[in-house]
Amino acid sequence: MNTQTNIRWGILGCGNVCEVKSGPGFQEVEGSALTMVMRRTPLMAEDYATRHGVPNWTGDADALIEDEDVDAVYIATPPGTHLEYALKVCAAGKPCYVEKPMARSGAECDRMVKAFADAGVPLFVAYYRRGLPRFLKAKELIDSGALGEIQTVEYQWEGIADAENDPGWRVRVEHSGGGLFLDLGSHTLDILDYMLGPLQNPAGEARNTAGHYDAEDRVDLQFKLNSGAAGSATWDFAGRRHTDLITIVGEQASLTLSTFGNEPVRLKGHDGEQIFDLPNPKTIQQPLIQTIVDHLQGHGASPSTGETAARTSHVMDAALQNYYGGRGDEFWARSDSWPGRR
Repeated sequence: MNTQTNIRWGILGCGNVCEVKSGPGFQEVEGSALTMVMRRTPLMAEDYATRHGVPNWTGDADALIEDEDVDAVYIATPPGTHLEYALKVCAAGKPCYVEKPMARSGAECDRMVKAFADAGVPLFVAYYRRGLPRFLKAKELIDSGALGEIQTVEYQWEGIADAENDPGWRVRVEHSGGGLFLDLGSHTLDILDYMLGPLQNPAGEARNTAGHYDAEDRVDLQFKLNSGAAGSATWDFAGRRHTDLITIVGEQASLTLSTFGNEPVRLKGHDGEQIFDLPNPKTIQQPLIQTIVDHLQGHGASPSTGETAARTSHVMDAALQNYYGGRGDEFWARSDSWPGRR
């Protein structure tokens, strides 16, 4: 990668997530430029390009991937297309940044990781909380020993999340790999991996309690940390209340924060409570995108890679294994036999 010029990005799938969360970041971070966008409907790609000042647009994914003015590709399509597009980007020898979840299953993630490793091409994943000040502060507190030895980790989610009145492809298993757990639960599991280290011995159960769609809407997960401390997490996507709470309890203090909120991080110990108010930036992916551009320019290493993201997908597979009757094949094509639906 040329370290003297901007990294020129192309986006596959410039939909809603690219309007504020990610797209402007490629234009705003140092050492980066957005040169082309693609949507299957060319007029929509043209509309995005016109509104955001992007010089080129197309309705052809292959044309963007092969374009000489595109150095690296951001895949912002549903997970069901991530493997296909990522392998094409890899074959073109270009670095790739993939939306989360990385793919529909750990098996698909492993194929992506191996292909990029074999080609010697970087692969990154949009677990952007690894770049946000709230979570960097939480990790700093944990790493500094402010909590003492970690004893337990808990997470609770309840509620209908963000536009779930019409969840669309997010609960169509052939497109998403599961239900809202894949889309939302992945964020929490990845940030726990980042703050506490890889989650060990994951096991869980998924079921459908409300019957609004075929995918799971309730997940219970247990895991261990490297230290042996116990962890548990629950997601209820048919709940009536709203709960989003990470609680990390140590011998000396406890740490609380949410995955999706913008409220302060709280450290409560014997001597009282410390509050760290670190609001998210408007373009929420921008800090992580900067780490990726810096990585490609030879100025550090991004914290969110294919390898780290694949770990999260394998943890989710452990919780969903029984519901889908296995996760290593094209489980989305045999929904009539899913034991978890009964």
